Amino acid sequence: MIFSRPIAHPRANANDLEWLAIWFIDLHRCFLHESQLNHYPVRVLKTLANFIRGALMGVAEVIPGVSGGTLALIVGVYQTLLDAIADAVLAFRQLIGLAGEKPSAPSAIKTLGALPWRVLIPLAIGMGIALVIGARVLEPLLDEQPIAMNALFFGLVIVGTYVPAHMVLRVGGWSPLYILIALISAVVLFFLTGLPAADVADPSLIAVFFAAAVAICALVLPGVSGSFLLLTLGMYDTTISAVNDRNFVYLGVFALGAIVGLAVFVSILRWLLEHKARITLVIITGLMIGSLRALWPWQDENRGLLAPDNQVGLAIGMFVAGAVFVTVLLLVERRFGLTEEQEDSLQS
Repeated sequence: MIFSRPIAHPRANANDLEWLAIWFIDLHRCFLHESQLNHYPVRVLKTLANFIRGALMGVAEVIPGVSGGTLALIVGVYQTLLDAIADAVLAFRQLIGLAGEKPSAPSAIKTLGALPWRVLIPLAIGMGIALVIGARVLEPLLDEQPIAMNALFFGLVIVGTYVPAHMVLRVGGWSPLYILIALISAVVLFFLTGLPAADVADPSLIAVFFAAAVAICALVLPGVSGSFLLLTLGMYDTTISAVNDRNFVYLGVFALGAIVGLAVFVSILRWLLEHKARITLVIITGLMIGSLRALWPWQDENRGLLAPDNQVGLAIGMFVAGAVFVTVLLLVERRFGLTEEQEDSLQS
């Protein structure tokens, strides 16, 4: 059965629009339950949704100032992604004997087999495609329309801050102390995002490795942009050029650094979310607020903030578009139970 109840719905005597809404909710519920995923159209819809989620995260990694972790929170795959990365690291440790036991390929295979591949594969494909296309399409657009693009993502992130802020309510709530901690986190990132960008034209492969290890943390840490970190380190342009020019040596070293950095950082962050969820989410909220500085539409070449002086109407329109997009997305997620905060995975 595709539906959680027969098509002859108990409320079939309702008006057509109400019945259609109930029918859609039923369809969405079967979309969410693994026991009902054998139906081909439902699997296709779920795969498409995860592909789009991955694409949004990939776009975020191209835009300086926007964090892939922020988008993961907003689109409702943050905890899933974090757990999957941590389990993949565990599988590697099991394989080489660093998981408290002898090297065991069967244990590693079992751990990898338990990963939610139906989610991860379309996420990875969508993210990869968005990274490649974004490097070619969004980069010129950022150069030609920086005010409009920054305003769009400013609206997106400022509304998305609601997600971790609301999660705090489920793990103990806000208090004056935690508000102060969030403000301190925001101020720290506000200052860091104001540092002028460096310029490294021909970085060594060792520098590429460590830059990737640092920048990849933004994939799982909302509020911190990987692209912005690369800009600060002076390696954003060279990395984008490596993607466009298919420089596989550079990209290979970058990927290796990213894997190492992610393996170390995600284990720490996962532990924090499991054992110190409240303060971790408070800090994440502060980081997302502080990251808005990098997205202020009017800045000079050294990241200095300027008063609005041109394209104000366009900027307001793009800001509203970004804010409305995320608001609608969050409402849909809440209406159909897609938000990860509705799960009991985070413990204070």
